Amino acid sequence: MTEKEKMESGELYISTDRELVNDRIKAKKLCAEFNASEFNDFQKRERILNRLLALKGANTSIEPDFFCDYGYNIILGDNFNANHNLVILDAADVSFGDNVFISPNCGFYTTELPIDAASRNQGLEYAKPIKVGSNVWIGGGVTVLAGVTIGDNVVIGAGSVVTKDIPPNCVAAGNPCVPTKTIDASAKTAAEKAPTGEKASAIADNDIKTAPKPQEAPRRKRVELTRIDTPQNGGFYDRKK
Repeated sequence: MTEKEKMESGELYISTDRELVNDRIKAKKLCAEFNASEFNDFQKRERILNRLLALKGANTSIEPDFFCDYGYNIILGDNFNANHNLVILDAADVSFGDNVFISPNCGFYTTELPIDAASRNQGLEYAKPIKVGSNVWIGGGVTVLAGVTIGDNVVIGAGSVVTKDIPPNCVAAGNPCVPTKTIDASAKTAAEKAPTGEKASAIADNDIKTAPKPQEAPRRKRVELTRIDTPQNGGFYDRKK
């Protein structure tokens, strides 16, 4: 087996292998190009992500700076939104579902080093996949470690370190991150509760008819501005005038 095949199968591998080093160089060049792009050049960023990532859905938004190791192990669902300084060390698969929102300064690290110092000093390491479900919001400064699965409909509190799986439908926080509150998955969102069609139009018309007339804002007195003399001698006023 090649070192790359070992990496992809979760076995110990040597990260300084030439093939893996070349793969990381290609990815980091694309990341550098992405991060150096003009802030409003969205089409260029889109093209770079298409070259870099294994798969990405519709409506993907990643703010610079963004860093990854390989890119070809990253899968993004629809409506993925990541703020500044996202780091994904993707020696193993890192997959995100739909409607995932990631706050600034978050990291997803699939790589681990052996506890045994002798093996570690030889440059050996291994990787475990990370999976994030759909409808997930991850707060700022969150770290997600190798082998973790985060379920659907989850909120991860800012600053958390996620070392173990997080079940669906909960708020979780802390170091280590643990569930602190259950989210009712059956509860309708505000958008789902909103009336549609003719019912919505009827409600809107009724609101217009019954809405109280807004009070006229109080008039402000006009204030005459005091004339300022032209600055003299590099910005100081001649107060003798």
